[in-house]
Amino acid sequence: MKAIITGSTGIIGIGLLLECIDDPRVEKVLIINRNSLGITHPKVNEVIHKDFNDFTAIRELLAGYDVCCHCMGVSSAGMSKEKYTQLTYAITKALASELYGINPNMVFNYVSGTGTDSTEKGRLMWARVKGKTENMILNMGFKDAYAFRPGAIIPERGVKSRTGLYNTLYFIFRPFFPLMKRMKSVTTTTKLSRAMINLYFHPQQLKHLEGADINRIAAIE
Repeated sequence: MKAIITGSTGIIGIGLLLECIDDPRVEKVLIINRNSLGITHPKVNEVIHKDFNDFTAIRELLAGYDVCCHCMGVSSAGMSKEKYTQLTYAITKALASELYGINPNMVFNYVSGTGTDSTEKGRLMWARVKGKTENMILNMGFKDAYAFRPGAIIPERGVKSRTGLYNTLYFIFRPFFPLMKRMKSVTTTTKLSRAMINLYFHPQQLKHLEGADINRIAAIE
């Protein structure tokens, strides 16, 4: 499997990158970042791309991949609907459209969130925008596509967030991690990553994946 990863500077993306490096089924990884992650590995090729609204400049580098895992995401806190839509829906559409034009037979994994509104009509702005983004991906026509809707995500393998507040919360709740891991709705960066990889080899009929679904797919041997 050859995979493209966006958002590899966040906890989900870096967790996935680490799993891809360790998984013998993954042959090659392309990470697309605005700023260098500073990682060197024979499997990994990093491209620095500043404008995530337009991927035509790196089109040739995107060919030949089997899976795209779009792990980028921003908090909607204090953000206008227009700005959040730009950073969530518009960027995802730009990437997905470019990839679909190159290889419609690839699998597209989109990291959404629990509580996302597929009807696009609910009360919460972020949930409507996420729902619109999911619907666009799932209906684009890829060979296969999935919307990941994790709730609580426990970081593993030393993965840290770029957001200081999140790291503080992880530190505070760390003593409760063993108990939290027993909850079906809670997943980990490792399980989330394994589920993304496994879906290429073990396709699922269910396209909206909540925490329990993610953990189940992660356990597939």
